[in-house]
Amino acid sequence: MIVDHLDQRTVRSALALAVRAPSVHNSQPWRFVIGPSSVHLFADLSRWLPATDTDGRDLVVSCGIVLHHLRVALAASGLRATVRRLPNPEQPDHLAAVSLRPGAPSEADLGTASAITRRRTDRRRYLSWDVPEGFVQELVERAADQGALLRPVRDGHERSLLLAAIRDAAAEQEEDPAYQAETALWSGRVADDTGVPVGNLLRDPLGTGAGTARRFAEGVLEQADERDDDGAALLVLGTASDDPLSQLRAGEATSAVLLHATELGLATCPLSQPLEVRGARAAVRDAVLGGTLCPQLVLRVGWAPTGPELPPTPRRPLEESIERELA
Repeated sequence: MIVDHLDQRTVRSALALAVRAPSVHNSQPWRFVIGPSSVHLFADLSRWLPATDTDGRDLVVSCGIVLHHLRVALAASGLRATVRRLPNPEQPDHLAAVSLRPGAPSEADLGTASAITRRRTDRRRYLSWDVPEGFVQELVERAADQGALLRPVRDGHERSLLLAAIRDAAAEQEEDPAYQAETALWSGRVADDTGVPVGNLLRDPLGTGAGTARRFAEGVLEQADERDDDGAALLVLGTASDDPLSQLRAGEATSAVLLHATELGLATCPLSQPLEVRGARAAVRDAVLGGTLCPQLVLRVGWAPTGPELPPTPRRPLEESIERELA
């Protein structure tokens, strides 16, 4: 039974946890409308990054991540969600309507919700230890539960092709003055509630993530010795189609994978750059996925290097994400 009226404090607490979700450049491109017995998710087009995310894919995937985070946070608060995705064809920025009913949280719900606050995007070089195959299979299953396919890139030739696509995408974007300006605007901030702060970026941007992650502004993190092998697994998340619904579901799958990886003690870093450039995306689709899936995101997963825990990235005040409440 759908509840007649929500406890607004419970909903707001769940939203405060959900907006810890990662997003492209920490742009947090979402807004919410709270109804008497529902929560509605909208894309915030004013936070779209057109030079980086020309097709708007990153924006929708980011909103899918916050949608799954919200489902997790609500479940831990004793509220089960029924989601209608893209409920209003006349309003394409209305991405989801979430109706709620009471439901006692399980230990699994509480464990997944606790991972939200521990998860970080870790761009550093990971330790040389391999990710256990059993862990990889669990991540594959979490993605499948959300309607997406997570494909590990194990073959050496396929991995080299994926790394080449990452390099090619970076080279093409970095030739674009608009992209350079947008990246500078959204990274390297010291005291702000959006963007990627210096505390989460490497001092040497060229060494970021062993050459796989985006080159942001200079940060303060020291890179591990480049002579050490990086044992990170590279996983490509794909969907059967490439429409907004598929992109939204890909975001939900990304959230499920990132949170479960955090529960397993793994470090993670989403890589969207190779899929923001048309040629690189086609290379990933055809050479890495065999032309069978539409790639939506690349995930880098491994064991974090020793050292201080990474700080959480900042978030906007919750009130800025809530457009209005319906009586």
